[in-house]
Amino acid sequence: MTSVVVKMLCLLLCAVFASADVMPMTDFDLQKVEGKWYLVGFATNAKWFVSHKDDMKMGTAMLVPTQEGDLDLSYSNLKSDGSCWRMTYLAKKTETPGRFVFYSQRWGNDNDMRVVDAKFDEYAIFHTIKTKGGVSEILNKLYSRTPEMVDDLKEKFRQFCLDTGILEENIVMLPQNGECSVAA
Repeated sequence: MTSVVVKMLCLLLCAVFASADVMPMTDFDLQKVEGKWYLVGFATNAKWFVSHKDDMKMGTAMLVPTQEGDLDLSYSNLKSDGSCWRMTYLAKKTETPGRFVFYSQRWGNDNDMRVVDAKFDEYAIFHTIKTKGGVSEILNKLYSRTPEMVDDLKEKFRQFCLDTGILEENIVMLPQNGECSVAA
């Protein structure tokens, strides 16, 4: 039992150190990230994910740049009972283009979010370090402009997740799902 705990701790520390080196893409363009995105891929080293990943489905995100250079993020996901789960954040710009920070009152954590790769008319890969109580977790998201995905993009996301210390079994391509109505 002790060796398993030590092994998991080492994996987590390696992932956090590897993640600290993940930089935003060099040619990030805030205006090009604007619009509707489908959350098609999700990966994290967070403990809660193991018991929830099988129930997760594709959701949508609206990303809207502000005049100040921040990014309004609005997420929605249609639940199996027909209701909608919604969440919004204002991600504040940093000195590094493509890097944003925000605090989640819902989850009680600080978020350091980076847009690490994108072809803005097709896909975007976001890498977030979430910290709560001195413990950091990695969350990678793959967004697509359409609900369909090509195999090359799935593999690119999978490899990025492995490179940032996420275990293979914690990388999920989300099944398509209905969408929430625009009204909140």
